[in-house]
Amino acid sequence: MQDEKAVQAYIKKLKEDYQFTFSSEEGKQVLSDLEKRCHYHTSTNVKGDSHESAYQEGQRSILLFIKQMLQKEKDK
Repeated sequence: MQDEKAVQAYIKKLKEDYQFTFSSEEGKQVLSDLEKRCHYHTSTNVKGDSHESAYQEGQRSILLFIKQMLQKEKDK
């Protein structure tokens, strides 16, 4: 139980760090750039190239993780 509380506290602090980092004007610019570079608004399917599709989906999954960390609890 003690370890779970420590993990929850760590995750809460980490989410706050993500939110602090990406709430600045510079952070917003970086996030916007990542959305363009990491296929946030486009398909990651590359017809005939499953390796490139997987690579692009990997990039996209990192961006989705960042976006998840930026969500406030009330937004979920």
